[in-house]
Amino acid sequence: MSVIEQLHVGRPTSRVDGRLKVTGKAQYAAEYSTNGMLYGYIVSSTIAAGHISSMDLTAARRMPGVVEIFTHENRGKAAWLDRKWRDDVAPPGHPFRPLHSDRILFDGQPVALVVAETFEAARDAASLIAIAYEADPHCTELARKRNEAYVPPEKRSGIPPPPDPRGAAEQAYADAPVKISRDYRINPEHHNPMEMFGSTCVYEQGGKLTIYDKTQGSQNAQGYVTSVFGLSGDDVRVVNHYVGGAFGSGLRPQHQLFFAVMASLELERSVRVTMTRKQMFHIGYRPDNYQTVSLAADRDGRLQSIMHDAVAATSHYEDYQEAVVNWSGLMYHCDNVKLTYQLAKLNTATPCDMRAPGAAIGVTAMECALDELAYELGIDPLEMRRINFAQKDENTNKEFTSKALMECYRAGAAAFGWERRAQQPRAMRDGRQLVGWGVSTGIWDAFLQKAQASATLKQDGTLEVATAASDIGTGTWTILTQIGADAFGLPLEDVQARIGDSSLPMSPVEGGSWTAASNGSAVQAACDALKQSLFKLATKMANSPLADASFDDVALEGRRIFRKDDPARGLAISEIMHAAGLSELTEQGKVSPSLIQMMNYISYTHSAVFAEVQVDEDLGVVRVTRVVCAAAAGRILNPKTARSQILGGVVMGIGMALHEEGMTDHRLGKIMNANFAEYHIPAHADVEDIEVIFVDEQDDKVSPIGVKGLGEIGIVGTAAAVANAIFHATGKRVRDFPITIDKILTAPPLS
Repeated sequence: MSVIEQLHVGRPTSRVDGRLKVTGKAQYAAEYSTNGMLYGYIVSSTIAAGHISSMDLTAARRMPGVVEIFTHENRGKAAWLDRKWRDDVAPPGHPFRPLHSDRILFDGQPVALVVAETFEAARDAASLIAIAYEADPHCTELARKRNEAYVPPEKRSGIPPPPDPRGAAEQAYADAPVKISRDYRINPEHHNPMEMFGSTCVYEQGGKLTIYDKTQGSQNAQGYVTSVFGLSGDDVRVVNHYVGGAFGSGLRPQHQLFFAVMASLELERSVRVTMTRKQMFHIGYRPDNYQTVSLAADRDGRLQSIMHDAVAATSHYEDYQEAVVNWSGLMYHCDNVKLTYQLAKLNTATPCDMRAPGAAIGVTAMECALDELAYELGIDPLEMRRINFAQKDENTNKEFTSKALMECYRAGAAAFGWERRAQQPRAMRDGRQLVGWGVSTGIWDAFLQKAQASATLKQDGTLEVATAASDIGTGTWTILTQIGADAFGLPLEDVQARIGDSSLPMSPVEGGSWTAASNGSAVQAACDALKQSLFKLATKMANSPLADASFDDVALEGRRIFRKDDPARGLAISEIMHAAGLSELTEQGKVSPSLIQMMNYISYTHSAVFAEVQVDEDLGVVRVTRVVCAAAAGRILNPKTARSQILGGVVMGIGMALHEEGMTDHRLGKIMNANFAEYHIPAHADVEDIEVIFVDEQDDKVSPIGVKGLGEIGIVGTAAAVANAIFHATGKRVRDFPITIDKILTAPPLS
């Protein structure tokens, strides 16, 4: 069976949830209300290490409207064992337990929760709590801890450690005629989604909880709550219908969820807890890191040796890990590769995944180093990448399920006009502006995760598809609706998607660019099973015009099932359901990676990023005037929302290159720019022309629906392309990100 025509999948389609969002009718976690709601306000520590010596709550308790103040001395009941606190994506170590003791692990650590009848009362009472601390020596500066870096003893689930060395990288480096070794620094970045973290815990009769949470995984949050508080899964439902951005910060349950549930259970009341913007700077960040990349090549540009070493920050209580250096061993062909990755413990909160974790920083260093090597050789940087094109993943010795990167290079270069680029730095100008063009390769994993979905056909022929997937702004509502609509030949308005609810069929957390491939394939499988069931019912009807037809002989469209060779011979869905005595028909679908395929193949999304910058020669001010991103991402379900994903990733890449930096006063261990006024993210004036190109890439192995995913690929490579363009414009190589005006002005010129 097949639909006569793909009516929706592959076509630019506006978001089905768009009207709700722009009219304000889409409810986010902190917008649900219930009678008798209490409000919690979190009190944060002001030291980076030590312990609480005393807390005076007297004035705070006198504040009108205050119901309770929770501290480490009266925290509600919660699990003791570490394993009870670990969520689905937790790194090794000891998960943070709010109010567990008087010990302070990082500045901004929550040390109390004030619960009151109004938010204002809770906030004002919190300001009256007097806390005395006994401070211990602390260190928040990665440079001071590099000599104490270590290889994490336990691997983080899902994060491959660096592969074993291949060949003889040191010897090949020593023997090569052309070589470079460069150090790169990428300062910490902080998530700043529009929606701040909040949880509304509705306490229902019998102790059941319905929790509206800002999270990228409703079932992960539900599992955390049931495990920490010893509750039954039937008693806890987590809803996250709409998520106002997250970028990885919502993969793990954040502590406002713990506080809302704890207070609700203790007080037997509904409780809402939200974080302030400042508090969100202490719940995770892209880790501070130092990297050294050493590359060697023959005089024709063929790589002879790749060595990439990274040291990244983590907390004292968890070993947070990313795949940072692995990319350097698989992006290009090279027989001699050595990669190392270490952690260093700081008195900070544990870092957390931030869009394209690991790749965003590791690829940046590698792609800047490759650009530097190209200049040493006198080879065009784009040609350097073509010369070293990898035909397989040499880390794993597996074949790619598909790789249209060469077409990305061709299409991107043509759209950008790369052939007009002058090779020599400082050779291109626009008046007083130095003009530079840079290029970078991008790469990200194309995952398929276990996922389940249901499809329900109503008697009137309308369809409902359901899975617990989240939509953090990526367009999940829309693409699942498109898949269901095409499966039954229906208009979009006849299909309802249900997502963002822990009671729905199993879904992984929304992350890693796997949602479209995984949940989309599960919805497709559920629809396929439902069509089979409907066909069987149709053939069993008395005098059925489809009695002698096979499943492959029929199609669905317009709320009818009919023969392809004679569309007049068919039945309305309502007739079939009525004859079977059904008001609705439901089937389940599921998807999981093929073990046989995983043993032989590996999948990645690829891109080629071209950037143009203009740099004021006197002031060092950089403008990114053009970016072209050509991506090979398998089947594109919705070019409109897909383009938006790339646009957002590119903008974040510009932020990484030029703007974003968490700045800490290491004497105090305190983040000093934890606000929108001083933490710079790209504004409208910083973003000019961005062109997105999707090259054709057919892949019948990556996922059942041929999808690779787009959430991360837009950012990977963008910062490197901008940095390489700045060098081309100025002849100054800045290896410390973000590349700010002061660094450009003080960088040594091209020798």
